[in-house]
Amino acid sequence: MGLLRKIAADAFELARALRSERSDEAAGARPSTKDAVRAALTQDGYKVLLMSRVRETARRWHVPGVNHALRLVTTVLYSIEIGNDIELGEGINFTHTLGTVIGGTSKVGSRVKFMGNNTIGTAKDNGCPVIEDDVVIGCGARVLGPIRIGRGAFIGANAVVLTDVPPGAIATGIPAKVHERGNGAAGAAKSGTSTNGAD
Repeated sequence: MGLLRKIAADAFELARALRSERSDEAAGARPSTKDAVRAALTQDGYKVLLMSRVRETARRWHVPGVNHALRLVTTVLYSIEIGNDIELGEGINFTHTLGTVIGGTSKVGSRVKFMGNNTIGTAKDNGCPVIEDDVVIGCGARVLGPIRIGRGAFIGANAVVLTDVPPGAIATGIPAKVHERGNGAAGAAKSGTSTNGAD
């Protein structure tokens, strides 16, 4: 029953995230079952999340071969690698799965949006990131090490994040610099970096 609850929750949370992108007013409203089914059927990222849930269950119940087979399927079909010790929240949105790696013991909150070609993990075997709910991770961004990305933060395209990012802040650049969302444009102008339109 736990698996069915998780995959249903994933569909509803993904539908909620997709609706909030279209309208701020719809962000808090519970999506309909039709919206959840549409999200499950049309989003490749949902299929990746579904296979990850089945992998978790197979490992918990010690079902041989399932975890490895599904890991290969997600890698070959969707070009995404998700490690065995990852904790995934509900309704994660893999907008583009291509080239994404989530490794080590990383923890990813609910409704986190991966734009594609992302790496989440460790560079020095010293720990892995915790990414809180509703974070957006831009194309090509790397989040590495024992850091925390606060709720609602925005990681800019190609950023390399090696330090904590407060809730609601924007991180851009290599290595990433943190800007408060309200001051993102001013902070970026001073530091010569771009917020990629996030503010």
